[in-house]
Amino acid sequence: MNDNTKTLDGWIPTGKPDNNSAKQVLSSLLAKADVQLDGNRPWDIQLLSPDVPERVLAYGSLGFGEAYMDGHWTCERLDQLFEHIARAHLADQIKPLPMLFHMLRHRWFNHQSQRHVWQVGKQHYDLNNAFYQAMLDKRMTYTCGYWHNATTLDEAQEHKLDMVCRKLGLTPGMRVLDIGCGWGSFMKFAAEHYGVSCVGVTVSAEQARLGEQLCEGLPVSFFLQDYRDISGTFDRVVSLGMFEHVGQKNYQDYMHVVHHCLPEGGLFLLHTIGRNETGHGTDPWIDKYIFPHGELPTIAGIGKACEHLFVVEDLHNFGTDYDRTLMAWHANFEAAWPTFASTLGERFERMWRYYLLSCAGSFRARDIQLWQWVLSKGGVQGGWRRPDGL
Repeated sequence: MNDNTKTLDGWIPTGKPDNNSAKQVLSSLLAKADVQLDGNRPWDIQLLSPDVPERVLAYGSLGFGEAYMDGHWTCERLDQLFEHIARAHLADQIKPLPMLFHMLRHRWFNHQSQRHVWQVGKQHYDLNNAFYQAMLDKRMTYTCGYWHNATTLDEAQEHKLDMVCRKLGLTPGMRVLDIGCGWGSFMKFAAEHYGVSCVGVTVSAEQARLGEQLCEGLPVSFFLQDYRDISGTFDRVVSLGMFEHVGQKNYQDYMHVVHHCLPEGGLFLLHTIGRNETGHGTDPWIDKYIFPHGELPTIAGIGKACEHLFVVEDLHNFGTDYDRTLMAWHANFEAAWPTFASTLGERFERMWRYYLLSCAGSFRARDIQLWQWVLSKGGVQGGWRRPDGL
């Protein structure tokens, strides 16, 4: 007999289940998402070890992801599996104590303080420049592409970069700040096509090193620093895919930094992944293995941080385009993997595949979103207009 409690809201462990009871509970939960254990459909889970149900019920998404990394279960189409799981909101129905503790830690402590901010740079973005070059588009744009009228990843990313420039109304001679500049894809594009000069900040030494090489000869500068140390005045500010690392305890500080950098009427474009409901922290597996100390914002959280600082001129959601972007990255990753297999190893391969395809499924299910906010300091006189064709 086991000590586990099954409730209407989900499953909360109060003791250790045996293999059979754990499998029965997990099967029952997965059935809500039309997923079967050892089924024959592409999104069904194939168990390769009997301990998987126990690990999932004891550790939630962390146990699920680690069991996949260990090769203890497999699935033909991980993206479809996670689409089913996200649509059924199964993550809300498995609440083991480690997951509750994870959420409480992020609620109580500031995990995105200046002491912690460098970890994501070292763990994720400093991973391997050659690896990212093989996975990403030719400009190395590690954010969602814009697939309207695009058929390739390169086109989708150039469309996105051009859209950002047009929303900001860039003109020759402007000085632009890029917070979380990555390898400089936006700055290089804006300097080449719109005649602006750019200053970028990143917490990744490898991004800054390669970015300087890629932008050689252009009016583009890289600085290895935290956003809280930024000073100076700029005509425009842009941040593509960095706000997910700020954390809700720091949103107002972040917005104050941007506010101080802009003149009256200046524009700020914020491009960020977001979630539908308020919460603390991020998925425990993503937090441990992919983006340490990450935290997805909500519309309410960003809006609150903008109060008394910015006018919200525009909010554009094209989150479904991230599904297609991630699937393109995954295709490039699989094609290039033989080059990196001996150095990164089999467990990394499963980890990275799980990361890309689980995220693709979540965007496809509309569980998470991709927003572009256009914010102005003091409001655009006469009103801001979204450029034609967007």
